[in-house]
Amino acid sequence: MDQPPIKPTEAELEVLQVLWQQGSATVRDVHEALSRTKDSVYTTTLKIMQKMHEKGLVARDEQSRTHVYRATVPEEEMQQQLLHKFIDSAFRGSAMKLVMQALGNRAATPDELEKVQQLLEQLRRSRK
Repeated sequence: MDQPPIKPTEAELEVLQVLWQQGSATVRDVHEALSRTKDSVYTTTLKIMQKMHEKGLVARDEQSRTHVYRATVPEEEMQQQLLHKFIDSAFRGSAMKLVMQALGNRAATPDELEKVQQLLEQLRRSRK
């Protein structure tokens, strides 16, 4: 039986973003990456990553003295899990309401609108 998806906290999601970008990293690597965009304390990053390991969000290679972490869930899979939960909770399950809100609140570029149009056409063809 599949385990229910684990929803990361905002801080855990920031760590995952670094790991998805780098593939694998030490606590120091993650801390340095996070420090470029916000105030970050090394021991806090360490504690977050230890908790993430306990939750199964990251795997830890303990072969060397410095532990190397990697995400256990692919970025796309986590994005899908979070998006489904967000659509269910914030938009009562309506993907259309989400899309209308997203496109209505921010000016989409011509390229983004073209990609949305292509996706809509692809979805129409696949449902015929």
